[in-house]
Amino acid sequence: MLAVTLAEMRRSAGRLAAAGVAILLGSAFVCVTLLTGNVIERAFTDAAAARYGQADMVAEWTSGTGVHPATLTRVRTLPQVRAADPVADTTIAYQAGDRTVSQATVGTATSPDLDPQTVASGRLPTAPGEVALPVHLAAQLGVDVGGTVTVTPPADTTSDGTSDGTGRRTPVDLTVTGTVDDPHGAFRDTGGAAVVDPALLDRWRALDGEGAVFTLAVATAPGTTPAELTRALASVLPDPEVRTRAEVAQSNASRLTGGTDAFTGVVLTFAAISLLVAALVIANTFQVLVAQRTRMLALLRCVGATRGQVAAAVVGEAALLGLVASGAGVAAGYLLGQLALVVAQAHTDLPLPAAVTPSVASVLVPVVVGTLVTVVASLVPARAATRVAPLVALRPADAPHVDRKAGASRLAGSLLLVLGGGGLMALGVVAGYAGAPQAGLAAAFLGGTLSFVGVLVGAVLWMPHVVHAAGHLLGRFGPASRLAAANTLRNPRRTTATATALLIGVTLVATMSVGAATASRSLATSLDGVYPYDIEVDAYGDGTAGTPSLPADVLRRIAAVDGVVAVAPVTTATMAVAAPDGRTSSDSEQTLVLGVDRATAERALRDTALLDGLDDRTVVVSRTPWVWSPPTDGEDAAGVGLRPVGTDGTATGPVVHLAARAADRAPAGGVYVTAATLRRIAPDAVTTTAWIRVGDDAGAAHVVSDVQQVLSDAGIDAGVSGLAAEREGTQDVIDTLLRIVLGLLAVAVVIAIIGVANTLSLSVIERRRESATLRALGLTRGRLRWMLAQEGMLIAVVGTVTGLVLGTAYGWAGAGAALASTGGVRVGIPWVTLGTVLVVAVAAGLAASVVPGRSAARTPPVAALAVE
Repeated sequence: MLAVTLAEMRRSAGRLAAAGVAILLGSAFVCVTLLTGNVIERAFTDAAAARYGQADMVAEWTSGTGVHPATLTRVRTLPQVRAADPVADTTIAYQAGDRTVSQATVGTATSPDLDPQTVASGRLPTAPGEVALPVHLAAQLGVDVGGTVTVTPPADTTSDGTSDGTGRRTPVDLTVTGTVDDPHGAFRDTGGAAVVDPALLDRWRALDGEGAVFTLAVATAPGTTPAELTRALASVLPDPEVRTRAEVAQSNASRLTGGTDAFTGVVLTFAAISLLVAALVIANTFQVLVAQRTRMLALLRCVGATRGQVAAAVVGEAALLGLVASGAGVAAGYLLGQLALVVAQAHTDLPLPAAVTPSVASVLVPVVVGTLVTVVASLVPARAATRVAPLVALRPADAPHVDRKAGASRLAGSLLLVLGGGGLMALGVVAGYAGAPQAGLAAAFLGGTLSFVGVLVGAVLWMPHVVHAAGHLLGRFGPASRLAAANTLRNPRRTTATATALLIGVTLVATMSVGAATASRSLATSLDGVYPYDIEVDAYGDGTAGTPSLPADVLRRIAAVDGVVAVAPVTTATMAVAAPDGRTSSDSEQTLVLGVDRATAERALRDTALLDGLDDRTVVVSRTPWVWSPPTDGEDAAGVGLRPVGTDGTATGPVVHLAARAADRAPAGGVYVTAATLRRIAPDAVTTTAWIRVGDDAGAAHVVSDVQQVLSDAGIDAGVSGLAAEREGTQDVIDTLLRIVLGLLAVAVVIAIIGVANTLSLSVIERRRESATLRALGLTRGRLRWMLAQEGMLIAVVGTVTGLVLGTAYGWAGAGAALASTGGVRVGIPWVTLGTVLVVAVAAGLAASVVPGRSAARTPPVAALAVE
């Protein structure tokens, strides 16, 4: 039988190729997942620990006074410590000429093992009057090694950074000794870090009220264990928590990503889905092979082959096919993994290895799983091959009898799963709105899984009716169309299996697309309410009364930046806030009052509800002001009194009484008035702030950089912050994950399309004599091919449309459960994506009919009608 099996495999090489490609793609998917999962895990953990350089251990204190310079000196003298540096930084404004840029700043590491950055040129500082700048900062300021930059420390300092006690911000000149790179992304959020002498950094941090640190990166003496270091550090400062660098890296990576193991698990889930679809395709393929070999298998039975030998031949063929295809899938997986690594290196700052590293699991798991799936998928066709009696199989029958009746137990089980799963999904959404998103998401996921299983279990009951309804519409386009519709119902189980394979992939694509679109829209709406402006420029004025810190010409230059849609200047003044009865208990009850022109501000805000009710006689306040009791929901504050504060910090002049409206989304303690009202109360109020709106298609990071450049060119020391970059970053993350997931699911869809081709091939085999009769009655080859094309497109359309409908419902339910607690769900339907899926599915169904159509049209009618 082995010789017969090998001979039949050679004879059916073309047909086996379809199943081989399906299992190859699924196995390659598993291989790539295992390979890239290790790479991603290493990249995330390395990035999470980059701030500590190559430290052996990290010591942290969660309480107490922290590590002061004198304490650090004692730590460095411990025999268990080879080197120790504080993990701390501060932000300093660097100026060269008329350009000023704020940059995170750290101290020079005492050991190369503790330095997360590398020297690009020159050297690191060794004295208080020196600094090494990030490469991009040196270029932005236009300074080279040996040049000079000016900094403004937190308080008045001498040339070595010490305070003279006057409180004035006196500039200090520093010599640029070198430039540094941040190859491991330790300071990715701030674009690198400038480096100064540690003593100078300690003085600056002390002047800014940040003298103590609570984390140390430690290079230990050889053989030192975490327990030994803990005891040694405890002798200097009580209650240290000591962990190895690897432990800290794993903890940080898990906190940031939800666990890299979870990522690998999610991707392996999609690999399992692809293998499931591949199993359906393989089962259909072997049904094709068994149908082709019906007479040959009958002859083998007549000459003495037993049922067991026939079944073993089919299963053995599947095992050999699975082994070969899975091996090829492993090879393809390594190539794809290496390609993915090259692409990732070109599009990310994370340090990645140059090549994927093979492991035993990445080789054996895909081969074993792929072979096992192929064998399991062949069991039903193998059983079918032994069920037909030899003499019956030798008759000129067109197709084996197919039982079309489904049991009542299938119907009951399907309804129970669908209704129970639907109820769980609804419960999940309700839980999300009730403020329990994790429980809600778990319930929605479980409910979606159960209901989808119910849909698949009962597909043989409802899918033929859907196909029949679609076929009825198709039948209006001529005889060939009516024949195509009728052919899909010849074997409803096989048609259902094929449409189901496509339904699985499309449902998941639609689920992820709708879920991502809904999440994106809902999160954007939530962010709009919390942070109504994209970018806020907050300048530090020179204190001269009436002199704007943000001059009008600078605001015009900001408005001209590419990507800026609107700019709203905000005048500010510090005022004493009076209680509703008009009294202030002390001059210390003060807050910053912001004056805006409402029409201009609304153009710059994404959520204009912040300014509802604002006019020259009414102010907008938060529900959590600092002086009066906050109003309850649905109530407005009784009113406020505002009193100007002079340059000496004391309130002067009369109290101006205004009506007040409480806004839920106003920042705590915030008070907003019209620009005219603020000028009336405080004529010397200055423009220190600007709200900026960024275009939806503009690159937020580039806009922020360009705005910083405008401020730098104007010599203005200002902070630039806001949610534009975070909003864009969140959207980029959603889009990137969606592209990755859709790419993974596309594998399942491609495999399902192969199943459509196999179904049409089997249909051609079963209707060989019927097709010949139609040809003899005048049906042309072209019409015969068109009939099969319509059959393929009908199956593809039914599977795709059903998947789109189910996926939309699942995507909305999942997003609703996860995001309801953020302030409401805004359903997003990605019409372009869903429409593209439908068009591609129809085109794929048409393409899948090409080979079967040629085969049917190529056979002469006389040969097909002959009795073999």
